Amino acid sequence: MFNSRDVLAALLIAGSALSALAQDKFPGIGRAATPKEVAAWDIDVRPDFKGLPAGSGSVNQGQDLWEAKCASCHGVFGEANSTFTPLVGGTTKDDIQTGHVASLMRPDYPGRTTLMKVATVSTLWDYIHRAMPWNEPKSLKADEVYAVTAYLLNLADVVPADFTLSDKNIAEVQQKMPNRNGMTLRHALWPGKELGGVPKPDVTVLACMNNCAPERKLASLLPEHARDAHGNLREQNRTVGPQRGADTSKPEGPLGAAAGPVTVVAAAHASASPNAAAIGLTQTHGCTACHAMDSKLVGPSFADIAKKQGGKADYLAGKIKAGGTGAWGDIPMPPQSLPDADLKAVAAWIAAGAAR
Repeated sequence: MFNSRDVLAALLIAGSALSALAQDKFPGIGRAATPKEVAAWDIDVRPDFKGLPAGSGSVNQGQDLWEAKCASCHGVFGEANSTFTPLVGGTTKDDIQTGHVASLMRPDYPGRTTLMKVATVSTLWDYIHRAMPWNEPKSLKADEVYAVTAYLLNLADVVPADFTLSDKNIAEVQQKMPNRNGMTLRHALWPGKELGGVPKPDVTVLACMNNCAPERKLASLLPEHARDAHGNLREQNRTVGPQRGADTSKPEGPLGAAAGPVTVVAAAHASASPNAAAIGLTQTHGCTACHAMDSKLVGPSFADIAKKQGGKADYLAGKIKAGGTGAWGDIPMPPQSLPDADLKAVAAWIAAGAAR
């Protein structure tokens, strides 16, 4: 039987081994991730359903979840609204039989819904699991994801109203996806040999070695009269991802000079504003994905809200937390779950005039 000293020694040896492994591969950089740390990130689900967790959810359960967490953006029946494109529509019972969506070949068809294009049910499950709801990604449990996916598939007549989707029958559902035969693997990009792809390079031309034409450089710019037509583009970016809008509050500069990380919303080279903390919170919590400082984006600008609801900090905090629609048109705002201290700070800033 081990005593406490034996156990401690074993843990130290294991930790040293992991540290040594990390240092061998990446000298001086961190340590090897533990199995639990890897598992927390490794949540993707492949088309062959590797990575799919056990669970189940019915269409009826999915409808309740959908109306509570999804309908504000995607509509009760997946018809969406003036901001988001429809998820359902454009597929027929014949498409479910053939696995090819006939409407995709019609140039006169008015739009392309998600269920018209997506080829694998694993794509729906995986995206809902990782990214939805938009304001609370990864908050749905596995059974809830099964239920929401089942409801979405029922809207497209892929499964009946009394159906329960699970890890045991999802492969059978895959055989009913309207566009399951509409995806090709013969592009050599993904997934190669594993699912029947073509194991060859996707580019077959040879590199030019002599008498080569001058390298072409591509760039984009905004005409001077249009640079600030909709406010400063940099202030309207999300705080994630590699793309950053140009700072349109100043003239066009050298290529790339206007790009860079977004910090707080403020004019270029301006001194720190007393409102910087509150403005920074609007970026941290994704408010700037829909609201710009003084021009309409998806929703009204902070300045317009301040004009309409000035001095009503408690009211604004309640509206931010509860979400809703109707006050500024038919585009809904999902309920927001930011900490109370941050909620009050943002609401107070807007109520005080939303100054920079």
